[in-house]
Amino acid sequence: MKGRALRWMWLGTLPYADAWALQQHLAAARREGAIADDLVIMLEHPPVFTMGRNGEAWHLRDGVASLRAAGADYIEVDRGGSVTFHGPGQLVAYPIVELAGVFPIASDPARGDVVRYLRALEAAMIDTAGAYRVVVSRRPPYTGVWSGDRKLAAIGVKLSRGITTHGVAMNIDNDLRWFDLVVPCGIDGARVASLRSLGAADVSAPEVAAVLADRLAEAFDEQLFVEDAQLRRVIERSLGARTAA
Repeated sequence: MKGRALRWMWLGTLPYADAWALQQHLAAARREGAIADDLVIMLEHPPVFTMGRNGEAWHLRDGVASLRAAGADYIEVDRGGSVTFHGPGQLVAYPIVELAGVFPIASDPARGDVVRYLRALEAAMIDTAGAYRVVVSRRPPYTGVWSGDRKLAAIGVKLSRGITTHGVAMNIDNDLRWFDLVVPCGIDGARVASLRSLGAADVSAPEVAAVLADRLAEAFDEQLFVEDAQLRRVIERSLGARTAA
């Protein structure tokens, strides 16, 4: 029996700023032991472009104003990577994981191996796509999951004091035209794809979330549990406090 647990929860649609604040709250709780297990929250966002630490101005094509004029928000964030889009029909997963407990570095077990973590995220998404008979793969030197030059899923993570935040965004049945407004992930010439555009019919983010949660648990060698009352209370308190503020 696997010794560690991964708990997961589907949160529906949540504004990006609320999800970012929630991640920070959950990461602190995980770090301090108030949450005993690793977890992953799954959700969709209203239309929003986020720019990571490696982004450059030309990745926005016609600038921030054009993104907002199209009806999307724009937020600069502290993850790796460049610009990407989140919106309805896209599955976003934010693992809150004590990395050293999942992927320790052999020479320094107190530290976690970020590269192994990235490869595990990719493996989980490749296996998830495979569950819908969609064949995708890695595309070195880039991160993420690809079908040729079309990116199905993007990765942007942060590791702070041993705990991961941010995560992955997998296109399920979303409107891919949003990506035309930017240079996706800052990769000139790259295109995007969704499970639907690659041949998967009748797929939805909530449905795929359960599959991805299972594949993440496999990649992390953890036992998967659905949400429990304690985790639900922590999340509801965090979101409630933000709403009240």
